[in-house]
This record gives sequence, structure tokens and C-alpha cells, in this order.
Amino acid sequence: MPHLAAVRYGKDNIRVYKVHRDEKAGVQTVTEMTVRVLLEGDIGTSYTEADNSVIVPTDTMKQTTYLMAKLHPVHPPELFASILASHFTTTYAHIHSAHVKVIQHRWTRMQIDGEHHPHSFLRDGSETRNAEVTSKEGHGLTIRSAIVGLLVLKSTGSAFYGFVQDEYTKLEPVWDRILSTEVDCGWSWNLYAKLEDVQSAVSKFDEAWKAARDITLKIFANDSSASVQNTMYKMCDEILAVEPTVEAVDYSLPNKHYFEIDMSWHKGLKNTGKDAEVYEPQSNPNGLIHCTVKRSAT
Repeated sequence: MPHLAAVRYGKDNIRVYKVHRDEKAGVQTVTEMTVRVLLEGDIGTSYTEADNSVIVPTDTMKQTTYLMAKLHPVHPPELFASILASHFTTTYAHIHSAHVKVIQHRWTRMQIDGEHHPHSFLRDGSETRNAEVTSKEGHGLTIRSAIVGLLVLKSTGSAFYGFVQDEYTKLEPVWDRILSTEVDCGWSWNLYAKLEDVQSAVSKFDEAWKAARDITLKIFANDSSASVQNTMYKMCDEILAVEPTVEAVDYSLPNKHYFEIDMSWHKGLKNTGKDAEVYEPQSNPNGLIHCTVKRSAT
């Protein structure tokens, strides 16, 4: 006999923009987000019996997102996602879990003639700051913060050698190479029992985001990398060291390859090894390396 094993539904790609106007200072601050809301609970009959009485319409989720953005702070994204997720589990008795993802897009204040402009911004990259929150009835709130789409490159200071070499291996060891990746870094916080606990800890979220970003960039730039694996482990370890209420850190780093171009066919022109100056960027296939480091149990 078939049965429902798991169900959830919601609204995706809710676009939200909010402006804060400091009339006294004459400065405006903007936040743009893409939001996803997914709900779970006693909703099985809507699938099996065409019972729409248990469905909170996805349009209601969209309108609620707009209303919560008007009535509450939208920054940091961890706070707004917690407010929104908690709303659904406290407002609807039959909804037992709410999953909210907030993608915060970059708008960086312009500098004009060396001064920060009061109301003009630019998007200086596709990097986003993300937050994923689950509010679960009787359990609390789980929060994962993230940096996504941070594209980085260094032209030296990376190697890869000592790997498994057998009859299937064509790759040659290399002691100096270009290293480039698009950073996806996340950190999961200790469980928050209730929304008020998140509100009390709100300053930690900006501090941790800045620390994680700074650590990522510093280690990427300065580490004499023996492998992406070892470099990303160092990043995880240092983030755990600076924020004691983070329980785990994870990275996903794709290798953005840059291959030397052999030009010896043209009058013996040298463009490999120490003579390499012109490379061919490759989009795929690419290496993809994952790592999750958890805090040791005490």
C-alpha cells in the first residue's frame, strides 16, 4: 500500500528590497533579498484527499514575507529568516516546521570623490550572504549562515603532488600553479531554543560573517597550498576557533582550472613551466572538493 513518506511545499524566489532612511544623517541603507519559504506539518490530506483546508497558500507566504520585512529588521539575514520561520510555526497550529532561506545580494555604497555617497550603490560581484533557518515546533531554531559565490584567484603559491599515480593517472605533479575557486562557505550555529535567543545574539551574526570572510581570504592568499583539501581544512579550523557558538563549518570549493598553452609549434616559442605567461581558462570539467569540520565533543 503506497503512503506519503515526506511532504513540504512553499514559495520560492520571493524578491524583496527594503530601504532604511536616516533622515537626521541624510543617509539611506538598502537591502535586497531573495527568499524561499517551505512548510511541513499536518498537510498530507491535501495530497491524498484533495483537502485544501490545510493549505496555507503560497501567495500568503509571499505576502507574509513582505509584511514581516515592513514590520521587522531585515538585517542580519539570520534574524529576518528566524522571524519569518517562527511566524509560520506559531501562527498555524498544524504547521510544525518552517524552512526559510534568505539570499542577501550585494549593494556596496559608492565612493564619490573619496566620500561615501549617502544613497548610491554598486554591485561589485555576484557574491551573496545567505542564511537558512528551520523553526521546528518543540525543538527550536537551527541556523546556517553562508558566503556563496565569492570568486578568488591567486597566480602562484599553490601546488599539487604526492597523489595516487597508477595506470589510470595522466596528471603530472605540479609545484606551482594558478589556484582559483568560487567559495561556498557555511557555518552552523548551536541550537537556539526560541526567537528571543536569536534576537539577543544578533550582533554575533555580522561579526561571524566578517570573520569567516576575512579568514577565507587571508588563508587563501597566504597559505602555501599543498592541496585545496588542506587549505579548506585550515579555514574551517580557524573559523571554529574565533566563534565558540558555531558548531560546524563547511566548504565547497570547485577548482577553476587554468591550463598552460604549448606554443612550441610556433618558432619554438616557450610558454610552459617557468616560461608560462598565457593560459587557457577552463570552465568544465572541474574538481569539486567538500569539507565539514565539527567542534570536538567536550
